[in-house]
Amino acid sequence: MTERKPAGVGFETWVDRQIREAEERGAFAGLPGAGKPIPGLDRPYDAMWWIKAKMEREGLSALPPSLTLRKAAEDARLDASRARSEAEVRRILNEMNERIREALARPPAGPPLNLEPFDIDAVVGEWRAERGR
Repeated sequence: MTERKPAGVGFETWVDRQIREAEERGAFAGLPGAGKPIPGLDRPYDAMWWIKAKMEREGLSALPPSLTLRKAAEDARLDASRARSEAEVRRILNEMNERIREALARPPAGPPLNLEPFDIDAVVGEWRAERGR
């Protein structure tokens, strides 16, 4: 649809003709999502929906790096509590401790980190106690 609207032709008539010709060429046949409901149609309108969707698709976060690391530490603690073996608990916490030490050496932007490396032996002890119940 690169042509311009000719002078003297009504806008609606010109657009309708463009759509009809595209349908006749089959330009709308086999489009992805055809016949499926529009995602999010039942949610209230949010003017920033497209930004949020793009960030979710790209795996981006709007949080400052220090808060993202705090959240990752919380998630690591939870993952460690659900781990199936002591080796898995130690692996999860060692990886997180490495990230925390790196952030302590070079503080990230944002609010204070307020984190210190996990005491792995203490967490493993808690994990064993939970398994014993």
